[in-house]
Amino acid sequence: MVDLISQNAVPKDRVDKSKRQAYDEPSGIDGSEPIDDGLVSDLQKVATHRKRKKERKEDNKKVEIEQEREMNKLENFLFGSLYSPTEFGKDEEVRQEVDDSAAMFFVDRSANSALSVYEEHVDSAETSDEEDAKQKKPVWIDEEEERTSVNIAKVNRLRKLRKEEDESVISGSAYVSRLRAHHAKLNPGTEWANLERNYRSDDEDSDDEEGYSGVEGITDILRTDEDLVVKSGTKLLPGLLEYSRLVDANAEEPSGGPINSVQFHRNSQLLLTGGLDRRLRFFQIDGKRNTKIQSIFIDDCPIRKASFLPDGSAVIVSGRRKFFYSFDLVKAKVDKIGPLTGREEKSLEVFEISPDSDTIAFLGNEGYILLVSTKTKELIGTLKMNGTVRSLAFTNDGRQLLSSGGDGQIYHWDLRTRACVHKGVDEGCINGTSLCTSPSGNLFAAGSDSGIVNVYNRDDFLGGKRKPTKTIENLTTKVDYMKFNHDAQILAICSSMKKNSLKLVHVPSFTVFSNWPPSNRTLHYPRCIDFSPHGGFMAMGNAGGKVLLYKLHHYHNS
Repeated sequence: MVDLISQNAVPKDRVDKSKRQAYDEPSGIDGSEPIDDGLVSDLQKVATHRKRKKERKEDNKKVEIEQEREMNKLENFLFGSLYSPTEFGKDEEVRQEVDDSAAMFFVDRSANSALSVYEEHVDSAETSDEEDAKQKKPVWIDEEEERTSVNIAKVNRLRKLRKEEDESVISGSAYVSRLRAHHAKLNPGTEWANLERNYRSDDEDSDDEEGYSGVEGITDILRTDEDLVVKSGTKLLPGLLEYSRLVDANAEEPSGGPINSVQFHRNSQLLLTGGLDRRLRFFQIDGKRNTKIQSIFIDDCPIRKASFLPDGSAVIVSGRRKFFYSFDLVKAKVDKIGPLTGREEKSLEVFEISPDSDTIAFLGNEGYILLVSTKTKELIGTLKMNGTVRSLAFTNDGRQLLSSGGDGQIYHWDLRTRACVHKGVDEGCINGTSLCTSPSGNLFAAGSDSGIVNVYNRDDFLGGKRKPTKTIENLTTKVDYMKFNHDAQILAICSSMKKNSLKLVHVPSFTVFSNWPPSNRTLHYPRCIDFSPHGGFMAMGNAGGKVLLYKLHHYHNS
């Protein structure tokens, strides 16, 4: 069977040769020899096949062009005019009408319409914009809003709507808009419902992205005044403090004794706690879980104070001992340092570290202040007060040191010359117990054993003015601890001798926040407090071994 098929089959080279001859030789119409009918049918089939193939290619090309048009039309409908600007530039008459003073950008209002701006006739563009503006008018306007006035300073729960401290009466329409803005602040929308989402792909040119973002920015300004009402700078208003209670900072491992020190690291995420249970603990603060990172047991030193170096490289730990400890965060190594050469102090429990991380100042005996280098851990100098020294504070630049004590006076020391440059009486103070300077350097607060806190302007005090800027009398027992937050708008003052004895002072107005401490929760006996570097978190350690953590809503970053 195979032999028969092979005998009757025409060789492939013969068929190809016949095809070439059919194209090269003249046909039988011109008087040449007649062509075989089988060969003619083969040539016709080949020509028909090529023609059909060419038609299919043309049909496929038309389908692709039609699909591309449909896609462009769909994208224009969804995202605005992305492709039609190139077609708009071909119109020479429109190009001539645009002069040099014309705007170099436009605001695309086609997102809410079915047709793109460029799909309409150019002459009717301005008319359509005016019609859209007319259609956006409210359906109903309450005339009573304009005639009604609301006193937002009289009602406590409305004071948060003020833009200025002395603002009181506003119109009804302004009251409604501020309520809506406040609601938007407390109830932010989800991301998928945000109208300002960027639908453009990441692989587009950077120039196009910059131009598109500029149009969006202009649209944002024209659409709402929420940024002007809600995000009106960083000014904190007095009266009520917006805060919320979070999970305790040391919830994973509470302390077995009173907490004497809490402090945030400069990166805002690490918090150290130290207390009389002789353990130094580190927690990663996120407000939800607050994971414990490490715990260090110091056998022979109940911790009275622990503090980060301002550069964040180490922790200084002290107690009622003639020595202290240094914990290197990089090497995870604890070094025991002391006693100090030439000194007989039996306790180095109170100290302060300079902002430049160069000097540690310890309280000594009989009014002496001991200056220790953070690099060599050696005694580099001493300062001497007339009375006993009980509190210290460095200025924000680290060049001067403030001290107070049993003689009721405040000393200013120049650390370069190690001499007292100024000494002044703290008004109404017999025994000074605490000092604190503001991060800006223009204010400092002095607390006494009677519970009085005097706030001074440092330049005025050094100039000879003895009158304090403000006297705060909200505590009735000895002031143990004070702390300014990062922008000096809040001053925390506390006393460890009375329950809930912690007040937060609004510094610009020098008034305490009326909703602090919380009325429905007890703070126990507060012993220390600290604010995160950007003000978002506030941590407070108490005598019960807990570190309470709060979120201050005015500050968006921790």
